[in-house]
Parts: sequence; structure tokens; C-alpha cells
Amino acid sequence: MAADWSTIASLGTAVGTLFLGVATFSSVRSANRTSKIAEESLQVGLRPLLVSTRPDDRPERVMFQDGHFVTVEGGRAAVEWDGDVVYFVIPVRNVGNGVALLHGWEVIPERFLGAQERPDPDAFRRMTRDLYIPTNDQGFWQGAIRDSDDALRGTVIEAAKNRTAMTIDLLYGDYEGGQRTITRFGVLPKDDGTQWIANVSRHWNLDRADPR
Repeated sequence: MAADWSTIASLGTAVGTLFLGVATFSSVRSANRTSKIAEESLQVGLRPLLVSTRPDDRPERVMFQDGHFVTVEGGRAAVEWDGDVVYFVIPVRNVGNGVALLHGWEVIPERFLGAQERPDPDAFRRMTRDLYIPTNDQGFWQGAIRDSDDALRGTVIEAAKNRTAMTIDLLYGDYEGGQRTITRFGVLPKDDGTQWIANVSRHWNLDRADPR
């Protein structure tokens, strides 16, 4: 029987197209994988992570917009009030790979123990100035409650007077505004009756999976 060269040619074209499609799929898949790895490497290189400063770190002298100054030693925190205004300062160290940009904060006049739910980032007080924390270096967070009608002002002042432990949550991300993270600090009264200690108790990732 004579060969049907038209059919053979069609089959050859089909087989060639199939191999080309497989090769293209493999190439695209490999390129996507490479792109994803490159993106993840870039994100890691930009990722900040804030913790408390060490006791031997330099003190931070912080000025507020009304001219009030607060000086805080390494590993400490400050809770002060003057009239209707309550001032907070926590020196922080960035142990991540990227610069940290602080977005907001929340203060709770009590200490959390055990299992903890992630705070709602929409409930945070926004920063009134941009604070950047360099990588492998220290900086500070500052906040103030100024409104006499603020529901928290009275309870926070009462907690400070009674030397009751408090919780402060900081919301921050990389310098491009991504990779948002919430770090929870416990602010505990020191035994000397005048100072406060700041300790990190929890981290939450908002834009990626948590590591636990």
C-alpha cells in the first residue's frame, strides 16, 4: 500500500507542535519559578523586624511636637503624663534585612498572656510623622494621647500611676509600604519604681503567612 504522505506530514507536524508546546510549557514554568524565587529574595532583602533594644544600647532622647522631651535607656520604655497629655517612647532595634517604616500603634492598659488574637490593623492610631528604623541599627517609636476626650487617656494614666503592666502594638512595614507586620511589646514596671521595661511578646505578618 502506498504511503499517504499527506497524513504522515500532518502527523509529523502534530508531533512537532506537541513537543514545542511541552518545551514552551516547561520553559514558562521554569521562568515563573525563577521569577517567584527572585521576588521572594527581593522581599526578604526588604523585610524589617523590630525588637526591643538591649540594655547596653545607647539611650534615645526624643522630642514631641509640643517641645516635651523624653530620654529612654536601652531595653526600657517610657510612659509619662503632663496635664492632659500622655507620652510613650519605646527604643527599638531592627534585626531584619530592610528599613522599617512605622505606620501606627495601639496601647492597651493591661498585659496579655497565653494565646493571643491578631490585632485589627484598622483600629491602630496612625503616626503623625514618618519614623524609619535602619537595618541592623536602633531607633525609636513615640506616641502621645492628647485629646482629653480620648477614652483611653484616663485608664492609661491610672495604669501608669499604679505601675500596672501595659501592652503596646506597633504596625510597620518595609520602606515601600509593604510586608506589614504587627509587633507586640509588653511594657512592664521595673522594680525600682520609676522605670519601665519593654519586651517583645509576639509578631504577626499581615501580607504573608505567619511562621507558625
